Amino acid sequence: MLFISTSGALGRYIDMPVPVTIGFRAILAGILLFLFCRWKKISFTIASKDRVTILMGGVLMGLHWITYFYALKLSNVAIGMLSLFTYPVITSFLEPLLLKTKFEKMHLVLGGLVLLGIYFLVPDFSFENTYAKAVVFGVFSALCYALRNLLMKTKVNNYHGSVLMWYQLVIVSLILIPIIFILDSSEMRTQWPWVLILALITTAIGHTLFLFSLKRFSTTTASIISSIQPVYGIIIGIIFLAEIPLWTTIIGGLLILTSVVIESIRSYKK
Repeated sequence: MLFISTSGALGRYIDMPVPVTIGFRAILAGILLFLFCRWKKISFTIASKDRVTILMGGVLMGLHWITYFYALKLSNVAIGMLSLFTYPVITSFLEPLLLKTKFEKMHLVLGGLVLLGIYFLVPDFSFENTYAKAVVFGVFSALCYALRNLLMKTKVNNYHGSVLMWYQLVIVSLILIPIIFILDSSEMRTQWPWVLILALITTAIGHTLFLFSLKRFSTTTASIISSIQPVYGIIIGIIFLAEIPLWTTIIGGLLILTSVVIESIRSYKK
């Protein structure tokens, strides 16, 4: 979660069109993961019955990244990251439907805490408010991320996490390569160190570790525990971008953190 949480500050700092940033992110991370898998002699073989699922996972991952980065551009690290974290709530409703797991009433309570936290982010949901637009992008990104995690949950026991992530990166790269040539990507000459960090630390390492965690937790549990991510992200934003959150944002963050602590304790006892 610490590695993935660097996406907030990097998404705000990198000065390129969002699809260009995500395209280069996917390409560089894909190269790094390919080299890692070759070094570890990990098989890239995917059963034909799983290809459509992995393809859908890649498309959802690309949509999640692009809409999330637009949320960051329209607001700040705190608003962008916290709005994304409606995805534990979305996951808690979708997981019993899609994976036929037992529905836990406690997840409704924890999801309610997260929603209450989101309310404090933007009390005025007017579309003239760029923060409100950012929250809409963030919630759509959350939906895509929740669906992607649930799809990958069905495959993590069959394949290495790095291979699953690599295939998703290839799909995102293939979709966005044409856009890189259409939009202005000249700033890559000065922005490449930050894009490389985004590709290596945030994506290749962070997201692969998250996929591994799905072997040990239900998707909902992993999602709620990962709500610590905005707290890390906001601290990174304060240190490197001098973005001090408002007191309402802090209240929202504390509510989300409360749900993280509760779910962590429940998971540990299980």
